[in-house]
Amino acid sequence: MALRIAVTLASCRHEAHLADFGGDWAEQEIKRNVEGRFGMKIPERVKQLVEAFPVVYPGAHCELNFRNPLELLVATILSAQCTDKRVNMVTPGLFKKYRRAADYANAPRTELENAIKSTGFFRSKAKSIRGAMRAIAEEHNGKVPDTMEELRALPGVGRKTANVVLGNAFGKNEGVVVDTHVVRLSKRLRLTRHSEPEKIERDLMKLVPREHWTDWSHWLIWHGRRRCFARKPDCFNCEVFRLCPSGRIFLRTGEARKAEAAAN
Repeated sequence: MALRIAVTLASCRHEAHLADFGGDWAEQEIKRNVEGRFGMKIPERVKQLVEAFPVVYPGAHCELNFRNPLELLVATILSAQCTDKRVNMVTPGLFKKYRRAADYANAPRTELENAIKSTGFFRSKAKSIRGAMRAIAEEHNGKVPDTMEELRALPGVGRKTANVVLGNAFGKNEGVVVDTHVVRLSKRLRLTRHSEPEKIERDLMKLVPREHWTDWSHWLIWHGRRRCFARKPDCFNCEVFRLCPSGRIFLRTGEARKAEAAAN
């Protein structure tokens, strides 16, 4: 392990500086300072990550419970600023009571708000759900549309939500879902210098083969929840440590969990 993390202090300081890059993508700077010293170009690392993640997380999937596109759309709207676990506690009763788009659209506002209150921001979420469901009932014959353009035209539905529905309910890779885990891991893996989700998505769409866009989000989300935590990532036990430029820095600086803590 000592050999794995043996880097000079000057090198660590410079690599830590790279994590704070802002503005446009500076390819030459990244290639010179990250790829050159890390010994592997970004496309090659992505290729190896695409091979490694399915082995590490063979069952990676959307962790929101749903049976059809309508349920997934509702669950995804509820998941904003809320854990999937909490959403999954709320949706069984919700899905039993409201089965069609028209059911949500015609539900009394306060009734729907009370049903989803524990997910937080319940007023704005109820407004989004009722608005989207009314549009689906009136403009799409009660069926959730399966194109990015039509989904984004629904009230309260942004690109992230549309990507979740398209990728997981319709099996269409139209983009990469970028949530807080994907943002964090994309930056730690040095696949982007951006912080804005749509800019990060554009970078990932250039690097990751299209057929893996939906799975890529699942892999990073699962890894973020199980290993690459926001605070004290478990770099000591990380299955893709050799493909991550940040791991050796975190171990050196103490930002990662200590070996003893990671083992417990």
